[in-house]
Amino acid sequence: MTNTTITLPVLARWPGLGGWNLYFFAKFLLVALGMLDFQALPNLLFAAFLLIPLPGQWLRIARQLLAVPIGIALFYQDTWLPPFSRLLAQPGVLDFSWDYLLELLGRFINWNLLGALAMLLVGYLYLRHWLRLSTLSLLGLAWLSVGGLPLLGASQAPGVAAGTAAEPAPATAVADNATLDSWLERFFASERERVTAFPAVNADEQPFDLLVINICSLAWEDLSAVGLRDNPLLSRMDVIFDQFNSATSYSGPAAIRVLRASCGQSSHTGLYQPAPEQCLLFQNLARLGFQSNTLLNHSGRFDNFIGDITQQHMPQPGMRNTDFPRALVGFDGSPIASDLDVLRRWWGQRKGTPDEHVSLFYNSISLHDGNRIVTADGGTRVADYATRANRLFGELGTFLDELERSGRRVVVAIVPEHGAALHGDRMQLSGMREIPTPSITHVPVGLKFIGMGQPARNEPLRVTAATSYLALSELISRVYAGLGQQQVLDVPGLLTDLPTTEQVAETSGAQVLNYQGRAYMRLQGQPDWQPIPKERP
Repeated sequence: MTNTTITLPVLARWPGLGGWNLYFFAKFLLVALGMLDFQALPNLLFAAFLLIPLPGQWLRIARQLLAVPIGIALFYQDTWLPPFSRLLAQPGVLDFSWDYLLELLGRFINWNLLGALAMLLVGYLYLRHWLRLSTLSLLGLAWLSVGGLPLLGASQAPGVAAGTAAEPAPATAVADNATLDSWLERFFASERERVTAFPAVNADEQPFDLLVINICSLAWEDLSAVGLRDNPLLSRMDVIFDQFNSATSYSGPAAIRVLRASCGQSSHTGLYQPAPEQCLLFQNLARLGFQSNTLLNHSGRFDNFIGDITQQHMPQPGMRNTDFPRALVGFDGSPIASDLDVLRRWWGQRKGTPDEHVSLFYNSISLHDGNRIVTADGGTRVADYATRANRLFGELGTFLDELERSGRRVVVAIVPEHGAALHGDRMQLSGMREIPTPSITHVPVGLKFIGMGQPARNEPLRVTAATSYLALSELISRVYAGLGQQQVLDVPGLLTDLPTTEQVAETSGAQVLNYQGRAYMRLQGQPDWQPIPKERP
C-alpha cells in the first residue's frame, strides 16, 4: 500500500510596513504642521494593501513596484494643492523664460521642512532596530482616523511657501454643497439685473479726462508683505476702496471686468460672451464725448491680452512697448517699458489734441512675478517686489505731479488687476494664482481728482463696504453728473450708497466665494466645495 502525504498550504507571514513607515511618519509630521489635508480612508486602504501577506516573492516585488506610484499620487492628493493638471494650465506656462522657470523651481525648496524631514530620517534609521515601527504607524493612522491630530502651535511652521504658517479653522459650521450652489446661482442672477445708469450728455459739464491705470500684481496682502501698505502714492489719493474685490486672479479676465464695469459681476464663462453695450464702461463714456485710448507698457501678446481688450470695443494701443528703452525684461523674456516714459509721452500727445474729454485704459505689468530689471550695461538682474513697487509708485507719483501742473481736470483711477501672491499658501506656490483666493483678489483701488477744487486732506476718504467694478463705474458716472452741477466736486457726497458686491472670484480652473464670513473654493471638474484653509499672517 502506498502512503499519500497531503501538504497543506502555509499562510504567508504578515509583513511589516518596512520602509513605508518613513512615508507615514513624514505624513504625520506634515499633518502636525498643518501642511496636509489628511484623508484617513485612502491612507488606511493603502496601509492594508502593503500589509496583506502574499505567497510568492514575485507578487511581493510587484506590489512594491505598484505601491510607489500609488503612494506618490496619494501624497499629492493629501496636499492642499490643486489637481496636477491645473498646475500645467497656468496661462502661457510654456512661454516662461528659463530664468523664471528656475526661479519657480527654487520656490519648492523649504529648508526648515527639509531639516525636519532629515531629522525624521535619522530617527527612523536608528529606531527601526529597536522598535516595531509598523505598530506605531498603524496607531498613528488609527488616531488620525478617529480623532485627528491637533495642529502644533508653532508660529513658524512652514507652509507650501516659506514664511507662512497655518492655524486651525474657526469653529463655524461648514455650509453644504446645495447651500453654496444655490447662493452662487442667486448671486449671478442678481448681478445680471444691475447696471450703471449714466447721465445724458450735459452741455454745461466741465471737461475732464479719465485715466484708468490697471496694474498687474498689486494686492493689499503684497503691500503688507513688503512693508508698503502705507505708501506715498496711495496716501495722496482722494478716495480709497478698502474692500475692493478684483473677482479674478489673471490679467485677461481682470481687464475684461474693468472694461465691463458698468454691469453687475459676470461669471468667468460669461466674460467670453458678447456683452451688452450698456456694460462697456468706455463705450458709455464715448457716448458722453470721451475719446477712448489704449496704452500698455508691454506687447500685450502674452495669453492674447491685447485681444481680450480689443474685443471690448477698445482701440489698439497708440504706442508700442518697443518705442521705448527697456526698463524691465518680462517673465517671458519680452521688453517692458518704464511706466513714466509711456505715460509721459502719451500725456504730451494728449495735450496737443483738441478733444475736450479723453479716456485712457493703461495696463502695466511692471510688478509681474519674474520680471528682471535692465542694468546699465544692457544685462538684467533679479529685482525683488519691494524694489519694483517703490519704483512704480515713484514714477506714478511723478506723473501725478505733472498732471497737477498741467492745470487740466483729470480723474485718475488706480485699479489693480489682482495680487502677486508673494507668499503663496498651502494650496499654491508663491507667484501662482490659479485659485483666486481673497489674499489675491483683495486689491487697493484709489481715485485722485486733479484740478477739481479738492481740499487738502490728511488722509483719503475710505469706502469700507465690500465693492467691485460696478461701484467704480457708478462713481465715474456720478463724477460726470457732479461736474455739471457745481464748480467744486462734492466727493463725500458721491461716495454715498455706492453699490456693494458680495465676494465671489473665478478663473477657468476654480471658483471662490465668501459665505457667512468663511471662504470656500471649488476646483474645475469637482462637485464639492471645500473651506479654504486659513493662513496665519
